[in-house]
Amino acid sequence: MNRSRPLTHVNRRQFVAGSAAAIVAPLVISSRAFGANDRLNIAGVGVGGKGRGDLASTSVGQNVVAICDVDAKALAKSAKQYPHAKTYGDWRRLLEQKDIDAVTVSTPDHMHAPIAVSAMQLGKHVYVQKPLAHTVYEARQMRLLAERHNVVSQMGNQGHSSRGYRTLVELIRAGVIGKVSAAHAWSNRPIWPQGIERPSGSDPVPETLNWDHWLGVAPARPYVGVRAGSKRGRGAYHTFNWRGWLDFGVGALGDMGCHIIDPVVWSCELGSPTRVWSAGPAPNAETYPKWGIIHYEFPGTKYTSGSTFQMTWYDGQKQPDPSLAQLPAGETLPDNGSLFIGDQGVLLCAHGGVPRLLPAEKFASTEIVAVEGDDHYQQWTKACLGEGQTTSHFDYAGPLTETVLLGTIAIRFPEQKLDWDSQAMAVTNVQAANRYVAKNYRAGWEVKALQRPSA
Repeated sequence: MNRSRPLTHVNRRQFVAGSAAAIVAPLVISSRAFGANDRLNIAGVGVGGKGRGDLASTSVGQNVVAICDVDAKALAKSAKQYPHAKTYGDWRRLLEQKDIDAVTVSTPDHMHAPIAVSAMQLGKHVYVQKPLAHTVYEARQMRLLAERHNVVSQMGNQGHSSRGYRTLVELIRAGVIGKVSAAHAWSNRPIWPQGIERPSGSDPVPETLNWDHWLGVAPARPYVGVRAGSKRGRGAYHTFNWRGWLDFGVGALGDMGCHIIDPVVWSCELGSPTRVWSAGPAPNAETYPKWGIIHYEFPGTKYTSGSTFQMTWYDGQKQPDPSLAQLPAGETLPDNGSLFIGDQGVLLCAHGGVPRLLPAEKFASTEIVAVEGDDHYQQWTKACLGEGQTTSHFDYAGPLTETVLLGTIAIRFPEQKLDWDSQAMAVTNVQAANRYVAKNYRAGWEVKALQRPSA
């Protein structure tokens, strides 16, 4: 990753963080020329829940010209907020609208790549929720297509632009805890059903939901709505519980990995992992397991010790050994966070929080001056207008997502170490694992750029 100045000479006993420009990704500028008073024409695909917030946050001061959702209730609510926007139930029809400059994509995971790729092929800038894609192959193609079509891209891992993670990156790169020998990242997810079988039977599809369009590229299955025992009155899949299903989501790792693995990959300048393995249970034929522990092995970098570097991911209430953090007596690890083990100390950062140097007594006189954070949403909007840069564009977010998704392949082969060749995009020692690198799309929903060429 490009940096504007070296950090190696910062004294760890008197650390002062530098400018955010030292750690952000390369500049990406819109290919369309905008005048000082021009506004961006933004469209939102998936405008319920998180999508509603994504569109609102990216469109401040801009024009929302089109909105789309397969759920008529969500679409109607959004239409009240944007009365001048054209409304669609099919994202393919939305992309036929000629005046759109940029698109936010906030759908279930399995539809991220088909929509974003189709938009990029039309020269539209894209803001895509995490995880960027549903398969490693999709993530790779999204990175390549963003570059080929010269569009501004951003993944919705907002913490990447936060004060906490930017400060963490500066601390690690300044060598405040010395060389990093290992890292741990964890989440209390899932907070939705996993480790369950497909529900039997079917229920009537609500008149307000286009179930075929919700399924999109995924294999057809019956709609199942709210049943006895459903938490918060949610259906089996729509609107929230889709995250745990193999056909639609990427489980706890996909939901939070692009957030919490991010500072590990970013700060240590990790490339692609060369080996990944699971120490947890395998999924059944339908959902991800109730918990997981995934080990990643990377080539060492100038910020790590040794020729290889290991990062471990935990979810489903699993965490690293708390003693590794050297916390004061009585303190516990946060529900979601990352931990860096250095030869001069450790760094602990709760997701959404600020980094701590431990043990506390050793770093009592170490001054930490926080790096200024940025608005992740407006960062993308301004870059689309030719102002500034995005920090989680697909050149960075694509490889990060590939790393996360490799873990979802590893869980299918518990206790087997999968050797990964990133250039070939293949597992070299367990041939059966390669069937999960890419996937087939339901007939009638194929996106040509995402169809992996046959061997």
